[in-house]
Amino acid sequence: MAQDEKIIVIGAGPAGLTLAYELLKAGRKNVTVYECDKQVGGISKTIKHHGNRIDIGGHRFFSKSDWVMSWWESFLPIAAPNEQNVTLHYQGKEREHLVRPHPQSQSQSPESDDVMLVRSRLSRIYYNKTFFDYPLKLTPTNLAKLGWRKTIVFGLSYLWTRLHKITPELTLEDFFINRFGRKLYQQFFKDYTEKVWGVPCSSISADWGAQRVKSLSISSAILHACKKALGLQKDTSVQTSLIEQFIYPKYGPGQMWETVARHITDMGGTILLNHHVNEITFENNRAVSITVTDQNGGQEQQKCDVLVSTMPIKELVAASGNYFSSTVKQIAQDLQYRDFITVGLLYKSSDITRQLEDNWIYIQEPGVNVGRVQIFNNWSPYLVADPETTWLGLEFFCSEGNELWTLSELDMIKLACFEMQKIGLVSTLNTLDSVVVHVPKAYPGYFGESYKRFSTLRNALDTVENLYLIGRNGMHCYNNQDHSMLTAKEATDQILSGQQDKSKIWEINIDDEYHEEKSN
Repeated sequence: MAQDEKIIVIGAGPAGLTLAYELLKAGRKNVTVYECDKQVGGISKTIKHHGNRIDIGGHRFFSKSDWVMSWWESFLPIAAPNEQNVTLHYQGKEREHLVRPHPQSQSQSPESDDVMLVRSRLSRIYYNKTFFDYPLKLTPTNLAKLGWRKTIVFGLSYLWTRLHKITPELTLEDFFINRFGRKLYQQFFKDYTEKVWGVPCSSISADWGAQRVKSLSISSAILHACKKALGLQKDTSVQTSLIEQFIYPKYGPGQMWETVARHITDMGGTILLNHHVNEITFENNRAVSITVTDQNGGQEQQKCDVLVSTMPIKELVAASGNYFSSTVKQIAQDLQYRDFITVGLLYKSSDITRQLEDNWIYIQEPGVNVGRVQIFNNWSPYLVADPETTWLGLEFFCSEGNELWTLSELDMIKLACFEMQKIGLVSTLNTLDSVVVHVPKAYPGYFGESYKRFSTLRNALDTVENLYLIGRNGMHCYNNQDHSMLTAKEATDQILSGQQDKSKIWEINIDDEYHEEKSN
């Protein structure tokens, strides 16, 4: 590939920015990133509101990939006065990571702005006004909260399932029941998951479980509990126990991607915000140009030698005119997504009724719409302007155009305030400040007839020689940001080498063992 060939990247989220940076670092000169939003970061951006900051969705920075961890730290070093081991948890497994002070500075500390912090990790389930560990742990405390009757019933249900596993495992309901038993699934997984997706678990592909919670199960919880009881856990004075720490940019995830974006432009790359790609022209199995509309309605056509897309596949195919078959166009058109709304609520800390040390809380109280609550103070204290206040983010899962999505901002705030008081986490309907953020196409849907035919769509797109699909929406694949970065790395390697095997991009985050990452 010639140095001056034009590479166009659609989308300035983690995948798009990682690829652009890696190509520029390798000597490619002509790299342009088009982003329809007014800021970089995609769903990993940080939203500023009256001095406070919102991390939409919550982004813990941890990975089994040494390459990803080193990549992050090259932009934002970890604020640590001494070397220390932390054990980062990743989809049910642990990854030991040595935190070192950054070699370029002997004084990296939280007082420095361009740093990552080592943060405590806690997520819990809130059910019947009681907190339960998440992931579920078989501790005496949790069992006491359930009561001996439910403990016995859940245990027998799990044993029955072990003897009568559902095969083949087709749906998410099958996936959960096989790992937790029917009774525990109905208690802690069914209602919440259906609130998130808006469809029954029996309608969602088991692929979602394999993608997101593949390592979670009662057997793994029992193993962990036994190791702890027998004293087989590693010395916690040396490293933390399961699921206890992660690293996090001082000012939220957007700080990472804003920093990367500055490096890209310093290296000669171009990032154009508020630019929407609305037409893509293909000829002879190649993308040859795109048409872009800017924020003022002006349009321009740009030729390309390589096109990398992180835009939703649904929109990509729609922008491709009649190039693809009617079957492929219909599959893309019918792909489903799940959206959510984050409502930021600022309270006086004295109005919070419970001690909240969590990063987020899964709300499984009946009769409320809110699905999850983030406590931004616990992600980083620097996300909150006034330390005497508590800054919460309430997440409401919905679909574009439905009743929740179309509520006015005032009505959405009233609903959020009412539900926080109803479930007993705050004592008042009054807040110091509030804001509503709509997040479209946050989660690619693993359900519907179209998803069952996704391989037809994927194969058609893969035949376009110079088109690379990466990232969460670019692949309609529920990737974390590190997975998205790894898809970008693989695509970069193929662009630079000319050795193309797009199946390797699709394999990322399919197999647990893929992420037992070798050092690169």
